[in-house]
Amino acid sequence: MLAIAYPHIDPILIQLGPFAIRWYAIAYIAGLLSGWRYVKFLVSKSPRAMREEAVDDFLVWATLGVVLGGRLGYVLFYKPAYYLQNPLEILAVWQGGMSFHGGALGVITAIVLFSRQRGYNLFAVGDAICCAVPIGLYFGRIANFINGELFGRVAPDVPWAMIFPGGGPDPRHPSQLYEAVLEGLVLGLVMFALWRYPRLRERTGVLSGVFLAGYGLARIIAELFRQPDAHLGFLFAGVTMGQVLSLPFVLVGAALIVWRMRVRKPY
Repeated sequence: MLAIAYPHIDPILIQLGPFAIRWYAIAYIAGLLSGWRYVKFLVSKSPRAMREEAVDDFLVWATLGVVLGGRLGYVLFYKPAYYLQNPLEILAVWQGGMSFHGGALGVITAIVLFSRQRGYNLFAVGDAICCAVPIGLYFGRIANFINGELFGRVAPDVPWAMIFPGGGPDPRHPSQLYEAVLEGLVLGLVMFALWRYPRLRERTGVLSGVFLAGYGLARIIAELFRQPDAHLGFLFAGVTMGQVLSLPFVLVGAALIVWRMRVRKPY
């Protein structure tokens, strides 16, 4: 069997008595702060979705959307029966268990509420935020790799396969890195390349649609290499929960692109 050494990295960056700073927390902070600075740059250009000072306020909304949505999404999508019997453990976020799809719905809710409260164009705000989301996805997937979690399927003939702690003796796809590249780097570069066209930026909502459809496709592809959750397995015909949850993203994103490209006054 082919395999390369998995770089064992302590998931805890700093341990001070009972207080621990984990790489996973650092990834969330890095993603939010990097995204915040990037959005401030994006809104300084046409169509100026919001004032740069407002981005500071939205950072709080985005953080709540990511954490609350991500946790509730995991509870409802992946382990509803378990948490119904153990409701207090819903609050134990330090034990792990976050869903990107839930976090995305949380951020979308934050965008809608924030835009209505401040009187901003919903789609313009959404476009700016969606351009920055791949940054957080990249850091999050790297943290998954450091934690040795969400590893890939068995791949004995793949020369870059790794033997992950908790993954048994067989070499597996480092699917966390595949997702970091597809959902983070590739999608982020595509979004930036499209954003550079002013006429496309001014058709507000198109970039949001590109992100939703792009993420959905990237996740569906990555799931072909990722080991399904042990307590769920394959839902049917080799389809995983991640793929089921990603399909609506593709459909809604495609519909949003078509709709916003057809409107006469897009802004």
